[in-house]
Amino acid sequence: MTLKISIAQLNVVVGDMAGNAQKIMDAATRAYQSGSRLVLTPELAICGYPAEDLLLRPSFVQACDDALEQVRQGLAHLKGLHVVVGHPWGSGQSGRSVSTSERFNRASVLSEGRCVATYDKQELPNYQVFDERRYFTPGSESCVLELQGVKMGLLICEDAWFEAPARDAKDHGAEVLLVLNASPYHMGKGLEREEEMAKRTRQTGLPLVYAHMVGAQDEVVFEGGSFVLSAQGDVVARAPSFEEALFEVTLESAQEVTFTGDVSAPLSQEESLWRALVMGVRDYVGKNGFPSVLLGLSGGIDSALVLAIALDALGPKRIHAVMMPSPYTASISLIDASEMAQRVGVQYSELSIVPEFEAFKATLAPLFEGRAEDATEENIQARIRGTLLMALSNKMGSIVLTTGNKSEMATGYCTLYGDMAGGFAVIKDVAKTLVFRLAHWRNQNNPFGTVDNPIPERIITRPPSAELRADQTDQDSLPPYEILDAILSLYMEEDKSAQYIISKGFSKEHVDLVTRLIRINEYKRRQAPIGLRVTHRSFGKDWRYPITSKFRA
Repeated sequence: MTLKISIAQLNVVVGDMAGNAQKIMDAATRAYQSGSRLVLTPELAICGYPAEDLLLRPSFVQACDDALEQVRQGLAHLKGLHVVVGHPWGSGQSGRSVSTSERFNRASVLSEGRCVATYDKQELPNYQVFDERRYFTPGSESCVLELQGVKMGLLICEDAWFEAPARDAKDHGAEVLLVLNASPYHMGKGLEREEEMAKRTRQTGLPLVYAHMVGAQDEVVFEGGSFVLSAQGDVVARAPSFEEALFEVTLESAQEVTFTGDVSAPLSQEESLWRALVMGVRDYVGKNGFPSVLLGLSGGIDSALVLAIALDALGPKRIHAVMMPSPYTASISLIDASEMAQRVGVQYSELSIVPEFEAFKATLAPLFEGRAEDATEENIQARIRGTLLMALSNKMGSIVLTTGNKSEMATGYCTLYGDMAGGFAVIKDVAKTLVFRLAHWRNQNNPFGTVDNPIPERIITRPPSAELRADQTDQDSLPPYEILDAILSLYMEEDKSAQYIISKGFSKEHVDLVTRLIRINEYKRRQAPIGLRVTHRSFGKDWRYPITSKFRA
């Protein structure tokens, strides 16, 4: 006996229930034609993940129910096919009286026009970017599906991170665990995920099939990489990462319950991060219907990296790079920006901000009389640039990609309504030292076959500078980035105390400076555009600190 199982690793769109249902039906039909008789879709594939407060609207949940019915009827003619579909359920649907506070994260098994089994997620995550207890009621019962003599226990995402749901499924006769997932990416999460699932297989003695979502939704990215583990915890099949796939595996024997399938190689940390950023930009721009993107190209490494990411995500014809020199812009910055734009083949414009800067200073001179120039004049330049980019955005319908990195966002080394002005912050969760690593990696690799060596070497090697005053470098105001980023990682990402960080060899001066800057710049981060989350703790949903606070650690 052999049973072919297909994992529909889908890139769905939140709220596009009809489109998502059609994707599921198309994938299931192809799987059936290739011989599969069981198809797994990702968690909440009908509505997309995370749907957030849309789930609180009865009309939204009803639309999900209608889409599930569309799938049920649309696949009814495929004899012997079982399709496991993730969707929300509750609020009195399907004739059952359920209070508005009872809503479930459900998997339904559809076969020949009937719903033959259901399972409600039991473990609801409420940490990092997860907020499922706000929306769902936990389930309490196992679901074991029998197909061609093999009993398979259903789990949904977080359930598989705990022993009890898997153990309960085994106690009810399961010989295989089927896990539907929508688990957001961060660096290292893929390996962590496989290791954690291997614990479940070894604890239960059951092989595990893990169906994962792919694509990006606002801040979060899902990398795919669905996999199958043996009962011993070994990877016996793995789907590609960061691409849609209909991934087929074969259950070879009901007696031994062993699987075979292709095993895609895991990606390096740099490549997985690069692909996550590219997918994040492509999906945010595409799913929201923007025709093109704009960005300020300064001749520095951050904007160069964002341009390279946008190039791989969208291609050169949908990108407009704008260089806006001020009185302090170095000639090599102009040369490097122009050279990079020419290398990658994007539209390129130069708009001098000198006349506007002089006009601002003249207008403010009577009120600034007797006061020396300071960061005020620096910020005026950044805000002129932000105004010009937003004007182009309004006129052309393009979205502005901001270019600030995580180190800048942490310390406030950025200007409200200036370089922070825009619609999508591509590298807001990428620390400066990682920016350099990615730039080097991309110049040595071309994963999307666009342009080789896109970033001029001098952009990578010259000291970083905002170029808002004469002879300025970032290290005039900040510790060296190797030190800053290490402190940032310990304090912000790992929640270590200042005393602990000092005990690890960092100077008290640097630790006090960095932690103080993180604290006093929360008001800026609250006004920043959303951007991609690629670490386990990003500024945004992972970091929820009050602006007004007297607490000092």
